[in-house]
Amino acid sequence: MAFGDYPKEYNPAVHGPYDPARYYGKPDTPFGQLKLNEIGAWFGRRNKTPSALMGACSRAWWRWQHKYVQPKRVGMAPFFQLLVGSMTFFYVINYGKMKHHRNYKYH
Repeated sequence: MAFGDYPKEYNPAVHGPYDPARYYGKPDTPFGQLKLNEIGAWFGRRNKTPSALMGACSRAWWRWQHKYVQPKRVGMAPFFQLLVGSMTFFYVINYGKMKHHRNYKYH
């Protein structure tokens, strides 16, 4: 599969219009419905290539876009999600610099 092509599992005659948020491969048991002894086999069936990881990230992005950003009536949720996500990201990347600036004078 080249960059920008449809997934090889996608068949327009069967699936209809292409949806970038949908996985067109063979369906598997959702992670939330697994038993503890099935988790290892479930991870073993996953495709762990970089293109599969990028495809999963792309599908997650489009699901978020379809649910929060592109509906007719957009609320404040996507803005607050981006705000909290960016605040968390910058806290994590700057934690090493900030952990030495604690004030220990309060007892």
